[in-house]
Amino acid sequence: MANPFDLNDTVSYQVWREQKLEQAVTDSGELIVEIADPDALTAAEHAALSSRIRCSNMVVYASAAPMDESVLQRFGAQFGLLRLDANWLAGEQGITRITVSREDNQRHAYIPYTDRAIKWHTDGYYNLPERQIRGMVLHCAQSAGIGGENRVMDHEIAYLMLRDANADYIHALSAPDAMTIPARIDEFDGVRAAQSGPVFSQDNAGNLHMRYTARTRSIEWKQDATTLAAVALLERLLATESQHIHQLKLESGMGLLCNNVLHDRSAFTDDQNSPRLLYRARYLDRLSCT
Repeated sequence: MANPFDLNDTVSYQVWREQKLEQAVTDSGELIVEIADPDALTAAEHAALSSRIRCSNMVVYASAAPMDESVLQRFGAQFGLLRLDANWLAGEQGITRITVSREDNQRHAYIPYTDRAIKWHTDGYYNLPERQIRGMVLHCAQSAGIGGENRVMDHEIAYLMLRDANADYIHALSAPDAMTIPARIDEFDGVRAAQSGPVFSQDNAGNLHMRYTARTRSIEWKQDATTLAAVALLERLLATESQHIHQLKLESGMGLLCNNVLHDRSAFTDDQNSPRLLYRARYLDRLSCT
């Protein structure tokens, strides 16, 4: 069958590439869809959200309705998000509250729980192959006083740009040992064995998945010229202004619903009376937009 992500199938790739670029959302404002009740989307709202996801693997929703962890779960379920990846810092429902933690040493040891910038990454890049994060909801309950913006990029566009530059880059980044998370012993998380894997892979349905982090302290790249050149180009692409890189600030009631696209976070300063709070739900499922 035709597979645009098969390096030997250039015809299918060119057809997919043309359609991808034609349909990709390049106006950040067009990513945003207003919804009335995230707990019970109307057919029109679901269609509007789904159309953005099909084009760019993501959508930003905005709602004035209250949204706690239970509502967030039911919202995700309307897009086939059912299997939560409940990491050890998540709450009882498997959803994580992301806020600055100054007194909890367990959380403050991890950068999401600080006010520092977070480099480009996809979530769960350190997970085992059978527990890759496919879909995600990042909901803003309270925005930061200053800063805290996100940049987001469709991982399929990153693949396209790298493949257009040199198909050998895709071959290198698809190797099972392209990227390794070194073994480590954490006083809170215990022993974590080294985890190697590809940057680009496909699931059983042929959907493209990306596993990536721009961090340097927690990553080891395969030391061959092609892999290193591919990584260097990806870093340059992510550092260059592009119509495919969207910058946005999630305000209260807004959220990112996506197929684990590339994203980062700028540093921020909290309002002392209303600290920044996001709910993060990470799933083993991709979004279903039927």
